[in-house]
Amino acid sequence: MLTVWGRRSSFNVQKVMWLVDELALPYRHIDAGGKFGGLDSDEFRRMNPHGKIPVIKDDVVTVWDSHAILRYLAALHGKPNLWRDDPIQQAQIDSWMNWSQTVLQPDFLVGIFWGFYRTPADQRNPVAIERSIALCAAHFQLLNTILADRPFLLGNALTVADIATGTSLYRYFNLDIDRPRIPNVEAWYQRLQQRDGYQKNVMVSFESQFGRLDY
Repeated sequence: MLTVWGRRSSFNVQKVMWLVDELALPYRHIDAGGKFGGLDSDEFRRMNPHGKIPVIKDDVVTVWDSHAILRYLAALHGKPNLWRDDPIQQAQIDSWMNWSQTVLQPDFLVGIFWGFYRTPADQRNPVAIERSIALCAAHFQLLNTILADRPFLLGNALTVADIATGTSLYRYFNLDIDRPRIPNVEAWYQRLQQRDGYQKNVMVSFESQFGRLDY
């Protein structure tokens, strides 16, 4: 039985839970982190010495870091669509996964979601927020170009690249910020919203986090 540790409001946990449901894997979920605590316990630190979520345990195998977990589960259970045996095709998936984690996520999740939405109004840095909004607009315009001739990032089928990147869309389109006209990204978002795993795990209200820097 697969066990997943993490709070469902966590962006990185949502990626993992979405994939788990896409793969229709039986699992047990344990709330951890934020108000649930538990990350500093000796037991949890043995699983992830960094004390962060998500973490999974699959029989005797323990994996931490959201993208490492995505790769592990997709490689084990997601062939031939979510994961590819062809190293050339898989390199394209990995490239988008890395881009989403190292480029999009810092500018959106840290710069906008934390810098704007979760920070109390009197503590915000307007200059930094505007810069992050502009950077994200450019990122999503790039995605809009990529998606001009395909339903998903790598073609006609969903891959873990869509999961890693598409988790941002629910929050991005539901924040009160300026956004560029990106019809191809909007169409992609609509396709993702039709998936049960996306509805269940990503389309989770985050209103309780407004203006709150704590969990």
